[in-house]
Amino acid sequence: MSLTVSNKDARRLFLHLQGLSRPPRQKLTPAALLDLIEQLGFVQVDSISTVERAHHMILFSRNQTYRREHLTRLIERDAELFEHWTHDASIIPSRFYPYWKPRFEKARQRLLDRWQERRGPDFDAALETIRSHIRDNGPAMARHFADGNGKKGSSGWWEWHPAKTALEYLWRTGELVVAKREGFQKVYDFADRVLQDCHRAPEVSYDEFVDWKCSAALDRLGIATPGELAAFWESVSPAEASDWCERQKSDNLVTVTVETADGSKPRKSYARPEVADRIADSPEPPNRVRVLSPFDPVLRDRKRAQRLFDFDYRIEIFVPEAKRKYGYYVFPIMQRDRFIGRIDMKHWRDKDALVVKGLWMEPRCKLTKGRRCDLDAELDRLRKFVGADKVAFEDHYIKSPA
Repeated sequence: MSLTVSNKDARRLFLHLQGLSRPPRQKLTPAALLDLIEQLGFVQVDSISTVERAHHMILFSRNQTYRREHLTRLIERDAELFEHWTHDASIIPSRFYPYWKPRFEKARQRLLDRWQERRGPDFDAALETIRSHIRDNGPAMARHFADGNGKKGSSGWWEWHPAKTALEYLWRTGELVVAKREGFQKVYDFADRVLQDCHRAPEVSYDEFVDWKCSAALDRLGIATPGELAAFWESVSPAEASDWCERQKSDNLVTVTVETADGSKPRKSYARPEVADRIADSPEPPNRVRVLSPFDPVLRDRKRAQRLFDFDYRIEIFVPEAKRKYGYYVFPIMQRDRFIGRIDMKHWRDKDALVVKGLWMEPRCKLTKGRRCDLDAELDRLRKFVGADKVAFEDHYIKSPA
């Protein structure tokens, strides 16, 4: 027998699990910040800083008392967080590190095969050169090494020199970690010199790895299909997630049908047996407007977001300008449990302003006087966070639905 969950209840549970129902002004200490990141599972890192880098915006959207220096402390001083891959580069709690070890092992041969052209003929020698340099001289960056012509390497993957490739290989396979970043460039060191033994030493079997990945994903999604469980960390296959659900469903899972917001056909999903109680215990999100990062975990799975919220969102960074529907880097706008619009804005540092270039409201969402006041309040919070002196609006910034 399958349990049917209303779309509103599914959204409420998901937003609660994703930290968007927390009091947004409650003091966020470093310990509370670590707790928040553990609740989310990971925070994606991205180099684009149109307004602010993705990881800072993700955390600020959940708590306006967030401080960047607290995140730096948790990574660089306390080593309570480490950086590695989920679906993309992400900041992850260090206590999860043992469950990345099987991923490191998977990466070894896969990367050797994939990076054949970038490795060059002396890849093994490059690996040993880097190991020796870091062992003798301490943490290093790609710029500390040069290619055979003495040319420093570019940060673009298509121009990686053999040393840069070797550094990334040693990082992605777990021998090195990103100890910190300088100017957003990675600084590498040995994992056993950075991470505490309690995080680094435990070994897990492959079955334990699959069980943890699926279970931890479900705890952060609330209700999910096997494909959504697999996609959360991008560490297990959909088939492995499906097999896990089948093994668990007699005692530890129930099948669930979730009403969709976009009218699509509901998919067979799974949840903990106590899902009804978890929904009842989930508070409503605060009635405030929030501007989310394009890389916010709530939108990580675009198809799931469309089913749950009827919000069709795409990043148009790689879309030619003439073909963009909205803009280069457009931010989703959420109020309570709905996406109400999207906004194109940029922090113009030379103008000392947060400049709004375009605003599109979603169908059936009007820019009422009250909603406009709430949006202005959120833009002012963002202005203060990024250090801009004012919020400015370009002419004709309010756009018709695309």
